[in-house]
Amino acid sequence: MIFSFCFICVFALLVNKVCLQVTVEGFIGGSVVLPCSSAEHNHKLQDIDVSWRHNGSKIVFDIIPHSNAPVTQDSEYKNRTETFPQEYQRGNFSIKLNRLQHTDAGQYICYIKNSDEYHTLKLTINGSISTEQGNQGGTEQDRVFPSLPLRLVCIIIPVMLFIGVIIFIVVFLKRKYSKYRAAGNGVKFPSTKGKQL
Repeated sequence: MIFSFCFICVFALLVNKVCLQVTVEGFIGGSVVLPCSSAEHNHKLQDIDVSWRHNGSKIVFDIIPHSNAPVTQDSEYKNRTETFPQEYQRGNFSIKLNRLQHTDAGQYICYIKNSDEYHTLKLTINGSISTEQGNQGGTEQDRVFPSLPLRLVCIIIPVMLFIGVIIFIVVFLKRKYSKYRAAGNGVKFPSTKGKQL
């Protein structure tokens, strides 16, 4: 029974982690903002060191404002990335990726070294911006967050798991209480009949 409870807890954590990953949608030839914000605020410029990586190894952009060295990035991202320097001290290390290509799809990691924070997101690329965006509608901010069905799944599954755990605990306690009562009813006390006071 303890094993089942542990399994449910681990499964709930895994579901929660998957649901928290942001999915961003982009279009061929268009631009997209890849969000990354630190939990800490009031960063000092000399402490900021942020790395953006694509599919684990490709260097998209390194944000190191206190360094005079040229920006480190793979050639396929040169002249296609923008940052928001006025936002650095507030903990916003988002980047904008322009002239999107099919090869830009995949997982992006934003690693904020000073606070040891990782943020992962998935970028999906659809058809050309002229045809797809006209049909899709919506703002860029609408496409930064997971779709409504995914959000519903991410809410419903943890709630159902929580209810399942509660039911499991109630059933377990009822069985234990029933055994205790059954054991209590079966106890025989010595008879006092025939004894004189």
